[in-house]
Amino acid sequence: MSRSLVSFSDLRTAAYCPRKCYYRRTTDDQRRPPPDVEAVRDLATRYDELLEAPSTALADEPIAIPAAQYRKTLGATRERLETGDDSGDERDHWRRLCAPADRDVLATGRDCRGIVHKVLEDPLEPVLVSTGEPPDQGVWDPQSVHAVAAAKALAWEHETAVDRAWLEYPAYGVVRSVALTTRRKARYRRVLRTVREMDGPPARTTNRTKCEGCEFADDCGVRTRTLRSLLGFG
Repeated sequence: MSRSLVSFSDLRTAAYCPRKCYYRRTTDDQRRPPPDVEAVRDLATRYDELLEAPSTALADEPIAIPAAQYRKTLGATRERLETGDDSGDERDHWRRLCAPADRDVLATGRDCRGIVHKVLEDPLEPVLVSTGEPPDQGVWDPQSVHAVAAAKALAWEHETAVDRAWLEYPAYGVVRSVALTTRRKARYRRVLRTVREMDGPPARTTNRTKCEGCEFADDCGVRTRTLRSLLGFG
């Protein structure tokens, strides 16, 4: 009996909070992105244009930091990637990222499927575009799981090994590479197993900061700190 495919979004959500993933899967939530998501993702197709744009024009773009800082950060990203990456690979990754072989590809692997925002060739590598803020170093854990899933799906379709993925944070001018290490792949397998074995609401997360602003907080039954309590009236 074949196993059902798990979506990239379910894996990413479960890596953040398995209980949130459960509620998303058992409601009619269509998970449509907010209207501004596409505008931010579009930045990842116009890096060279953005570097040449005057500050007044940049101010009208959906960037998350001041125009001067954005140009400086994106320029440093280009300089680093034009001459290789931190692993010693000296290929011009900037050109690869600006002119990918394909965009918005539905990749279907042995265990999971979802959209890969960019597909690079020589070597084959997936790129995911995040509309949020990057961590100080590396990528967020749910994004790491998502990156491994995308790499494995592409590898399965193309019958070739994929050893790396990329995360772009276009609103901040930041690009990070994600090596498919043994540790990352093990984490992906644990999350995949969690999603597949989910037949009821998992235990609540002990990190209550994840519950603040969660659309399923009432269903979950957690008590989050309200503005009233934060001001000392609760």
